Amino acid sequence: MGLFNKKSDIVFKKATIDDVAEFLRIEKSVAGSKTYCGSVDEQEAREEIENNIVYFIQNKETNIGTIEYKIKGENYAYLSGLVVDPNFQGRGIGRKALRWLLANDLKNFKRVDLATHPHNTRAIMLYLSLGFVIESWKDNYYGDGEPRIVLAREKQD
Repeated sequence: MGLFNKKSDIVFKKATIDDVAEFLRIEKSVAGSKTYCGSVDEQEAREEIENNIVYFIQNKETNIGTIEYKIKGENYAYLSGLVVDPNFQGRGIGRKALRWLLANDLKNFKRVDLATHPHNTRAIMLYLSLGFVIESWKDNYYGDGEPRIVLAREKQD
């Protein structure tokens, strides 16, 4: 059963290793885009689920996206993925998912950062609107030949 978010029509269900095929289906829904470097084979998907905390974003029990993070230190987490199926994009689902994650799992972390493609304007605008700031530019960040920008959100004591 997913975690119910009363302010939304979406819920969140933690992914397990048994969910590799479904995770991969969602990743492949955005494959081929130069702005997102996701998992494209079963081994990569398995490693993502094993090495990150992954949630399915669900609408009426249908998986319509994923959001994931990795704990990098006592007060530091890395937002390692946010995917919304293209059929559900443009409806504020990514914003709702990110707000939920920041208010729940990541609320006690002093630093949360992420990397995104500099041409992924919608994602950049989303992250900036939620308090992230652009920190740096990294060429060939994921080894795919594409640059990424690093954005971070830090809480002050």
